[in-house]
Amino acid sequence: MNIDIPEGQDPIGYVWGELVPGIGPAAATFSLSVYEHTTLELREFEAARLRVAQINGCLYCLDWRTERDGRKVEEDFPEAVTHWRTTTVFDTRTRLAAEYAERYALDHHGLDDAFWTRMTAHYTQREIVELTMSIGAWLSFGRLNHVLGLDTACVLPGH
Repeated sequence: MNIDIPEGQDPIGYVWGELVPGIGPAAATFSLSVYEHTTLELREFEAARLRVAQINGCLYCLDWRTERDGRKVEEDFPEAVTHWRTTTVFDTRTRLAAEYAERYALDHHGLDDAFWTRMTAHYTQREIVELTMSIGAWLSFGRLNHVLGLDTACVLPGH
């Protein structure tokens, strides 16, 4: 871990809730809001979220699975996200969500007119803004967890 955590404190809870009280809880609220208020389908949402987690390398984020109405994506979904270009299990919107997440994280200057033509053919303006805000949250907060080493303290058993 790259910061000191007081004995007996949960690293994520301490950093996100106590260490910077004017910022941490607000960041946590924003982070949770993308899960609580999304209008995106679970597979689209998870394709973008997992692609960002793969790029960030956040172990906590990679282990996390969003649950909605008692449902989660299938066990092999992360593998499909890794191969979003060639997988046969994604519909167009899910593939676009993974592509957008990757390009946003790695080459946001390369989001050209051809991409936006495809994106706007399948997503509403509201959905695009929602997805953009979600990807931004995952990118920044997953990197925060990874860079500070918080993700290694919170990984599920077996990882």
